[in-house]
Amino acid sequence: MRRTKRYPVSGVNSLWHVYQTVPFFKVVKNFIVIQAARYTPFLGIKNWMYRTFLRMKIGDQSSFALMVMLDVMFPEKISVGRNTVIGYNTTILAHEYLIKEYRLGEVVIGDEVMVGANTTILPGVEIGDGAVISAGTLVHKDVPPGAFVGGNPMRLIYTKEEMEKRLEPPAE
Repeated sequence: MRRTKRYPVSGVNSLWHVYQTVPFFKVVKNFIVIQAARYTPFLGIKNWMYRTFLRMKIGDQSSFALMVMLDVMFPEKISVGRNTVIGYNTTILAHEYLIKEYRLGEVVIGDEVMVGANTTILPGVEIGDGAVISAGTLVHKDVPPGAFVGGNPMRLIYTKEEMEKRLEPPAE
C-alpha cells in the first residue's frame, strides 16, 4: 500500500497550482542539481550533491547510476539506505499531480537494495532491505525485505526464502 497525503484542488488541474505547493526557486535549484548529477560519473560527488543541496538521506556506499531522475519538487522525501544500487535511468517520484488533487509521499529504499535500470518508483512506497527490483519495473506498492520483484504492473517473483533457497549450493 502506498502512503501518500492527498491535497484537493479546485478549478484547473493540480499542476497549474504547482508554485503554490513548492517555491519556484527551489524547483530551479533542484532541477540544476539533479541534471548535473545525472551526468556525473563520480559517485562520491553525486551523493554529496544529493545530501547537501537536495537534503536527501543517503547511506554510505550507495550508488546512483548515470541518468537517474529524482523528484525535482520534493527530493527531500526520498531516503536510500546503505550499499544500495539505483540503476541507470531510474525515476524516483515523491509527488503526483492529478486533475483534482496532488499527492505527496515519502519513498524509503532500504539497505543493500538492487534497483534495475529503467525502473520507476512511485510516491509513498517502501522497499525493504535486500530487495531486488528487476529492470523496467513500475514499483507501485511496498516491496518486502529480500524479495525479488519485477514487471509492470510489479509482481512478486521470489520471496526472501525462495531466493535464499535458489542461491544455496547444490547438495552433493
